Amino acid sequence: MSAVEIIRAKRDGRELTAAQIGEFVRAAAHGEWPDYQLSALLMAIFLKGMTVDETATLTRQMADSGKVLDLSDIPGVKVDKHSTGGVGDKVSLVLAPLAAACGVTVPMMSGRGLGHTGGTLDKLEAIPGFNVNLTEDQFREALRNVGVGMIGQTAEVAPADKKLYALRDVTGTVESIPLITASILSKKLAEGISGLVMDVKCGRGAFMKTLPDARALADSIQRVGTANGLKVVTMITAMDAPLGRAVGNSLEVIEAIETLKGNGPDDLTELCVQQAVRMVRLSELADTDAEAESKVRAAIGDGTAMAKFHQMVAQQGGDLSQLSLAPDRAQVTAKSAGFVGEMNAEAVGIAAMKLGAGRERAEDVVDPGVGVMVRKKPGEAVAVGDVVFEIYHRAAKGLTRAMELLEGSFTVVDLAPDVGPLVIEVMG
Repeated sequence: MSAVEIIRAKRDGRELTAAQIGEFVRAAAHGEWPDYQLSALLMAIFLKGMTVDETATLTRQMADSGKVLDLSDIPGVKVDKHSTGGVGDKVSLVLAPLAAACGVTVPMMSGRGLGHTGGTLDKLEAIPGFNVNLTEDQFREALRNVGVGMIGQTAEVAPADKKLYALRDVTGTVESIPLITASILSKKLAEGISGLVMDVKCGRGAFMKTLPDARALADSIQRVGTANGLKVVTMITAMDAPLGRAVGNSLEVIEAIETLKGNGPDDLTELCVQQAVRMVRLSELADTDAEAESKVRAAIGDGTAMAKFHQMVAQQGGDLSQLSLAPDRAQVTAKSAGFVGEMNAEAVGIAAMKLGAGRERAEDVVDPGVGVMVRKKPGEAVAVGDVVFEIYHRAAKGLTRAMELLEGSFTVVDLAPDVGPLVIEVMG
């Protein structure tokens, strides 16, 4: 079957067969089509869409294009969590050890940040020595010894996705629900998990800016994951303002630790608890949400979640005593009194990136010690001169632009605004 025939079929709006999708995935994984033909089919999919059956087939074929882990020899139900990314989203650093402390086996494969959203691997690597590039044997050892392993995608996992993702990035085809769904879930299927909690962020600081778009992606992930045998819970959560108060890699590690100790910001703590509840339920370790929540809150309260975090860090070679922050400080203050109204999470994320906390290009080097602390969040009262943002910088690199972005990222209003719910919807 020729590439041109397959491209033409999707161009004309026809549903692709499993054989046609398989040909496309093999070509991507093994270089059997030139980039222009792969890109042509990506654009046809972007314009014409895919059915749930097509997307489910594409997802499975992409997972099977490389190494698929078999973790059946490791005790317990394997459950992971994935987020579409946001500003200050350090949930995975809290959630993975918290769920493991409740008895869940958590094989977590994460990514790096690009643009205004942070990446879990960058946050973990802010801990000196922390190894996110475990071999398969080391990963299995971590799961057996600690109940959790946090790693990056290897070259052997879903190689078709790696090729297609790179082409989507340069051909204007990133914003395709079927392609996003297949990219996320193919890597999750390759992990050898049976359950997934999916966090679709929605708002100014998220990839999906509107609720209809977030619902479309959440629904697609729910349907396609289920069609491929995963037990899936999909949550749509708010990302208009940063999550928690820390934005920047070392700052976020510190805030994650405080959250595991029970001292974290209310919004971050609540989201971690609610997602841990779903992971416990998917692992069949509790019969009701109330029972699961009791387990989760107890793990925070009695210190077992914090102990699990220390175990995980030690298992993967990290040294928390060497965690460091940039030495220089600057502040953005309120010019009027009232309440913080709106806060643009995307602007805050870009400001942190300009300081060096993130990447504008994939090859950029991240400075783990820089970032922004949000001292006043939407709904909180401010007086003239109150610090709204505290900036951690290194020799003023990127500081001027970061301050401009932060100064324009929030409003002060006379009446306390109605801050909407953190968890907007839950599916599954």
